[in-house]
Amino acid sequence: MRRRGERVPREKAAVAAEEEMKSTERKAEQGTEEYQCTGLLEQDFPELCARAGITSVPKVTLQPPPSFPANEEPAELPLAEVLAHIQRKYSCFQPCIQVEREHEDPRSVRAIFLRGWKIEGDMLGVLSQCLPALAGLQAVHLWKVGLTERLLPALAALLAHCPCLRMLSLEGNPLPEPTFHTLMGSNSTLAHLSLRNNSIGDTAARFIGQSLSTLSSSNRSLVSLVLSFNRISDLGAGYIAKGLRLNRSLLSLSLANNDIGDAGATRLAEVLGPFALTHAEVVERRRLLLAEALGRFRKTPKEMEEQSERPSSLRGSMASDKLPPAKHGKTPTKKKEPLRREEARQSKKPPELRAARSKDAKLSGQEKLSPQVPDPAKPLHPLLEEARQHQGSIILPGNRALLNLNLTHNHITERGLSAFLAALEGQQREKKPKMPGQQGLLCLSLEKNRIPPTSPAFAQLQELLPPLQDPLPKTQGQEEEQELGT
Repeated sequence: MRRRGERVPREKAAVAAEEEMKSTERKAEQGTEEYQCTGLLEQDFPELCARAGITSVPKVTLQPPPSFPANEEPAELPLAEVLAHIQRKYSCFQPCIQVEREHEDPRSVRAIFLRGWKIEGDMLGVLSQCLPALAGLQAVHLWKVGLTERLLPALAALLAHCPCLRMLSLEGNPLPEPTFHTLMGSNSTLAHLSLRNNSIGDTAARFIGQSLSTLSSSNRSLVSLVLSFNRISDLGAGYIAKGLRLNRSLLSLSLANNDIGDAGATRLAEVLGPFALTHAEVVERRRLLLAEALGRFRKTPKEMEEQSERPSSLRGSMASDKLPPAKHGKTPTKKKEPLRREEARQSKKPPELRAARSKDAKLSGQEKLSPQVPDPAKPLHPLLEEARQHQGSIILPGNRALLNLNLTHNHITERGLSAFLAALEGQQREKKPKMPGQQGLLCLSLEKNRIPPTSPAFAQLQELLPPLQDPLPKTQGQEEEQELGT
């Protein structure tokens, strides 16, 4: 009996502790809701952490400047400056938020860096309060922050509230469930997304390919996508190639350091050159063409003039002719007087007023029936591009929007190389594209594969490509990624 009696106070104490914890959480949430962010991260972040009950608050510091180049390193430095330089160099190993500013104004934060410390739910709630207040925030870099699939939707909602955010680097955060595709939906505003070293497999690649494009939706904001150092095989490369069929916004794709072989390379190469539409794509193309034709269909000018010039009394008399004979004898006698009065009123008005009134009626009819002018800023659907028929199939010119494709450190042999060579030759044979900004592939990286350096096909491929250049302007973060082997 004592043991049972002893359990009751313990259970009551546990319940009381849970209620106290919930009350403190409510108070913290109420405190964070009452606080108005000022746009100064050094001030808002510690205050919100204190209101949320976070004891160990990471420090907000400036990103350390790059190390001295070998040819410009000074010979001697004072001891204090050397110690300060070492402290700045290794400060990233401590939990902190490093910021990069546009200029000396503390409100001009354009990028933040979180490296090597775990983000919990309460910390993500604090960030969701202070980051949207940074008006100039353009990039967020998260490296090994222990993100979970439960917190990823909250992160996506946080990024949606940052108006100027265009770049997200989420690296070293493997997730057991394939949820990275939630960051690149059709409503996403991200232009640059890096998902390196996240153990992304074929299942996650399938959802990423569907986020790039389907028959009903397409991502129109993403410009560059980095999927290097993952576990994507030929099957996953096929899923991504399927997403590239109807995507015309992605310019750069990195699939370096994966498990892609000749089958996956062939699927990617087939998308770059002319390809035949599937049955579902043909049906959708016909539906889009029919909708476009119905949108342009309007009545002819002659029919509009006849409808505007036809008096309402005539339309009423035509309707009265269709009435039953029992009521036909009484209606004309009752309608003659209103018709005569209306004709008398029209005759008393000056002819200029009557002409102006008839012109207004014509203009109003033309405004209602005029065709809608297409918006030039709205991109053309890829299925409505100029196509040709060949042996009963409808052939599209292929994806000519992709400019850079990185496939280094994979398992591609000369078989996959020949597929890319045929795709590039097909792009070269095509005339200059009518759509601006679709000149075809400019950079194809196939180094560190199973292709012999003396391969004649590889030499021919290099001749087809223009001189090596980066089609996208690089930021400081992207230069660091290239040095690491993206």
